[in-house]
Amino acid sequence: MVTQLGLALDALAVADWRRRTAQMYADVRRLAEDDPAAAHAEWVARRDELFATHAASPLHHAAKAVFEGLSVAPYDPAFRFEVRVRATSAQRLEVATGTDGVVPFDRVGRVELEGLGSLSVWALRTYGGGIFIPVKDATAGKGTYGGGRYLLDTIKHADLGRATDGGLILDLNFAYNPSCAYDPAWACPLATRGNVLQAAVPVGEQQPDPKLVADFELE
Repeated sequence: MVTQLGLALDALAVADWRRRTAQMYADVRRLAEDDPAAAHAEWVARRDELFATHAASPLHHAAKAVFEGLSVAPYDPAFRFEVRVRATSAQRLEVATGTDGVVPFDRVGRVELEGLGSLSVWALRTYGGGIFIPVKDATAGKGTYGGGRYLLDTIKHADLGRATDGGLILDLNFAYNPSCAYDPAWACPLATRGNVLQAAVPVGEQQPDPKLVADFELE
């Protein structure tokens, strides 16, 4: 039975998760100015801590009991880009969720990743706004999560900062799995055709350990 106290505690936990995530990315942006690899190592360590200990972690209690860290590939500077957002045709994406109704996104541009392809840039059109860039590449389902990963989600503070020319910093080493990769109870917007790369992106967070998904139970 869900109580009012339980709902309040859940809301406070989510607020704290976002607070800590915001601070983590602020620290990552600061470190990345001089040493992107060190920033990546900090990001990995801080996310491992959140997943292992936080009340709002997407891992359920049985997964936390066996958790030894997220699977993340070593840092490769070849996958860090500073890009300009280019104009593209308008498109509306509406994502049905179990908790927030239909969440609308508008495509506001595209970015070109040299040697990899282009990605659509989406703006969240509900309260809070934000930029959203998912990515699905040739490794999806063959080493990385089959539904694709998130590169930027600024409403959740997953933001690597602005490039020197005013564009975006897109570092695919920081690509991470959506919460639904660990618990299908989450409804996550995933990459559509405009955010699919034919090239392989072997960096970033990898396929979740099967022991960490929600249907795993300790024997």
